[in-house]
Amino acid sequence: MTTLRDLCTACAPAYLERSPPLPLAHRQVLSAIHQCHSGHSGHRLSQCHSGGAHHRVHHACGHRHCPPCPQHTSQQWLQHHLERPLPGPPLLLPFPVPETLRPLLRAPHRLASHALFTASALARTRLATADRCIGTDLPGFLGVLYPWGRQLPYHPHLHSSVPGGGLAQDRTTWRPSRAHVFVPVKALSPLDRALCKADRRHAGLLEYITPQGWTLPWNVQSQAPPHGHAACTSRAPSVFRGAISHPRLVRLQDRTVTCTSRNVGSTRPRTTDLDGMECIRRFLQHVVPDGCMTVRPCGLLHTRCAIPPDPLRLMLVQAHSMACTPMPSVSPAPLATRCPTCGAPMRRVRRLWTSHRACVETS
Repeated sequence: MTTLRDLCTACAPAYLERSPPLPLAHRQVLSAIHQCHSGHSGHRLSQCHSGGAHHRVHHACGHRHCPPCPQHTSQQWLQHHLERPLPGPPLLLPFPVPETLRPLLRAPHRLASHALFTASALARTRLATADRCIGTDLPGFLGVLYPWGRQLPYHPHLHSSVPGGGLAQDRTTWRPSRAHVFVPVKALSPLDRALCKADRRHAGLLEYITPQGWTLPWNVQSQAPPHGHAACTSRAPSVFRGAISHPRLVRLQDRTVTCTSRNVGSTRPRTTDLDGMECIRRFLQHVVPDGCMTVRPCGLLHTRCAIPPDPLRLMLVQAHSMACTPMPSVSPAPLATRCPTCGAPMRRVRRLWTSHRACVETS
């Protein structure tokens, strides 16, 4: 199976030579992927329960953009949100950006992501406070920023999970929204565009965007998942992963990468041949800088919210005649290491890092 490490080993030296002013974050990603499972970060010694043989397993790099490394982190994130579900039937609100504005919102990345998060949160709050919509001044949002598309273009868009309602001003009653609609999307789309434009003007970056780009419509959608836990399970695999995964890389031959993708509305995989340098360029343009958050909770879903989720669910049951169905609790599967010879589970005996400090587990 072709991996991203094979691609970096074959094409990264030529890419670095061709692009000397590469950002430091991009160089760190290429170095981490190249050194993943290579023994640079140390190894662990495991013993087979069946035959008693010892096997050496190299440590992973642990970088967030390395495809196999953040899988356990995604399971922990999913378990945390399933234990603390949304206080009501959740809705999904995708916030796309027109194609003409995507390259202009690229740099600086922190200001662009902050503008998308701030504009979407303010737009939803302003419409939710109106009595004709919901009449609440404390809604809740969970936004996840995705900077890539299906074929690795730069396509920044925001996906938000919102509970269907909010708390009243007295904080003792639940104000539900309409069925399958949080706020009117026809009013939310131009308001989100205007707030994002005002944020770019406040940052002094509006002059770099043509005025014709702000005349295009922003098509914000409203989706109702079939189950409440689908809002978390559908987002968990994409929160802590990079722009491409190993199963999508079919083969690497003569610095030509064959990768798979799916079109919108289709489940049939399609193959695309890309030059190795071009594939690395598309991958690196989605590297998130250090200190840039891609997941932001607001309002009721914020960790600093003084109202715990249990009273919220009680208010929701009192407001509706039918009670909410609890979300299933899915525990993350333990990462058991198997013997490469017989397939039996192995017990970890020793860990060794590059500093040559051994750690022996007596448990």
